[in-house]
This record gives sequence, C-alpha cells and structure tokens, in this order.
Amino acid sequence: MMNRRLYFMLPSVASAEKTANDLLLARIEDKRMHFMAEPGTHLGSLHEAGYGLRNDVLRGAEVGLISGGLFGLVVGIVLYAIQPVGIVLQPVIVLAMAVLFAVLGAWFSSMIGIALPNSQLSQFEEEITQGKVLLIIDVPRGRVDEIRSLIGRTHPEATSRGFEPAFPAFP
Repeated sequence: MMNRRLYFMLPSVASAEKTANDLLLARIEDKRMHFMAEPGTHLGSLHEAGYGLRNDVLRGAEVGLISGGLFGLVVGIVLYAIQPVGIVLQPVIVLAMAVLFAVLGAWFSSMIGIALPNSQLSQFEEEITQGKVLLIIDVPRGRVDEIRSLIGRTHPEATSRGFEPAFPAFP
C-alpha cells in the first residue's frame, strides 16, 4: 500500500489540536500525524515530528545508496576488465563491488544527512518561526482527496501546502 504525505499550515496549537481530533475521528492514526512548531512550543498531546522527519538522514541514505551502487558498479566492471596481475577475478566481482559501495555510500551519506535539516521542510521555516504549526499527514493514496476535503471543510483556517509523491507505507 502506498501513502502520500500531505502538508497543512495551521495558525495555532489550538487549531492543530482540533484538526488532529477530526483526523482521528476520520480514522487517521495518531502515528500518521506529525506536528512541527517553533522550538519550545508546548504541543500538548500532539505527536511531534520526530528526528527522522526533521533531518535529511533518509534522503542522504537514498542518494548514497544509488550513487555508491553506481560507482561500485563502475569499479567492479573496471576491475573485471583489467584483471589485476596475479589475480583472477570472476564476474561476481561486479555485483560485489556494487553492493559494497552501495552500502558504504548509504552509510556515509546518512551520517551527513543526520546533521542537515530536512530540505523538504525548509519552505515552512519562516511560518513556523512566526508561531504557526505545520501538520504532516501520511494518508493512503485512495484517501487523499477525502482528507484534503475534510480539512478544507472543517478547518478553513488551515492552509494546504501541497504533498509529496507516493511512498511505501512503513509501520
């Protein structure tokens, strides 16, 4: 099942709490709702966006996995093609290098990503520092229109700020 991540900007914590309650009544699990506010803002019972959402660790790992795997593939092909003196390499070296470099690339890039703020959320920083609350919701693709309509109808103060492309549903 694929989910879609929706973004809404809410004017206050009180508005965010009411929106969360309406989403719970619409059977959106609490763990699928993430709220971000200015550091030091008390969000009460709202599920605050975790560390994984606040930094670029996942994006870094993804970029490192792909670029490391491609680089490893090239290294493997070159090693197999030149056959270093005294060593007989099998074709599996290409796959082994691709996997090794993909793992290393993901690891190194995720370490860098931990230290960087989430690049997707930088567009919301100014409004968050002004006291607004960002709501990030992960909803099944089939319910996107329903949830957007619900929030638009019951919370006119909420501003829809778009969505991310579909991504796999993780628990």
